[in-house]
Amino acid sequence: MTARPSTCGGSEIRHLYVHVPFCAHKCEYCAFFSETANADLIDQYVTALIRELDLVAPDLRPRTVYFGGGTPSLLNLRQWERILDAMGRLDLLGADEWTVEANPATVSLDKARLLRSHGVNRISMGVQSLDKPLLERLGRIHTRDMVFRSFDALRRAGFDNLNLDLMFAIPGQTMPVWRATLREAIALGSEHLSSYEVIYEEDTPLFEQLKAGRLDADEDLACDMFEELAAQASTHGYRQYEVANFAKHLGPRPPDEVPDRACRHNVNYWRGGSFYGLGPSATSYVRGVRTRNRANTRLYCQALDKGQRAFESTETLSPLSRAGETAAFGLRMNAGWPFDEFIRVTGFDLRAEWRNDMAELEGQGLAKSAPDRFQLTDRGLRFADLAAERFLRPDGIGSHL
Repeated sequence: MTARPSTCGGSEIRHLYVHVPFCAHKCEYCAFFSETANADLIDQYVTALIRELDLVAPDLRPRTVYFGGGTPSLLNLRQWERILDAMGRLDLLGADEWTVEANPATVSLDKARLLRSHGVNRISMGVQSLDKPLLERLGRIHTRDMVFRSFDALRRAGFDNLNLDLMFAIPGQTMPVWRATLREAIALGSEHLSSYEVIYEEDTPLFEQLKAGRLDADEDLACDMFEELAAQASTHGYRQYEVANFAKHLGPRPPDEVPDRACRHNVNYWRGGSFYGLGPSATSYVRGVRTRNRANTRLYCQALDKGQRAFESTETLSPLSRAGETAAFGLRMNAGWPFDEFIRVTGFDLRAEWRNDMAELEGQGLAKSAPDRFQLTDRGLRFADLAAERFLRPDGIGSHL
């Protein structure tokens, strides 16, 4: 194992996100930084990522790892082997939870076995829909049959913790089609479901189609679809623990806050924890300082080729600003914020700094207080982003590099 130098900034960071920016095809709704695959550029990216891992490894001992994208499963066996070998050399293997996002069209049994043999123990598969016309509308490259074949391959490779990612309120999606998708997805028996409403982000083809009047957004139907999702998930043993996330609980006792198959990596985000984010456009949040890498793969690679981090911006958050963001993210969870836990994490008391905001949300039926916590109601969770905005206190000091 590689010896670790001591860190002067406190205990090592326990959570790692890696952004893989490559896709076979850019989806119609996607506003994340991604680009179509290019073999030479992917190899350059892998080299740069390994260099970035080298730079942060002395301050990192991950309990959770998450490879997102883009399409991480697009990397070939040789590219994955390079990354996994580097992580082994740097003593970064062995996380309690290690997730890799996958497109059903780019899952193979050999690739699944390679990932599993190196400690990856959770796959999040971007299904989105099981309806052929809707998959085409979204610009997805996989078919419904690929979903079932890939799910089977992952099980054969030894994965017993799988997430299926679904979307609702897709233009042209009816309630009967949504019910059929839920029925088939749930029948697969995954341990986790994530389901997101289609958001019309600027600079995406779907947004342009909406602006041009070529499609309509039906908010009432979207609300009905969300309620159908929550009802079907609950009926089949999934516990909602965050606005868009549902997980099985296999333990002998009821969970305190989250079911045991919840995504622990994401829970760290919602609870205001530190994490390193590597790769183009990735954000890190380490000891109150937020940095963002360049959203340009070539510039990212050039910076790492010189032995430098590829920062585009850095922002130091004041304690109050940091606490406000932590409050906002944490309220997305069904458990809300236990008052004592919030004080422990942030040093602030929700009942003091945000007393009036809490009272107004309660008056609107969007939140409720208990002796030990503050949390959103079922209706409040449906509009969690609007509720969370009340808690933000934006006064960080930012700079572009």
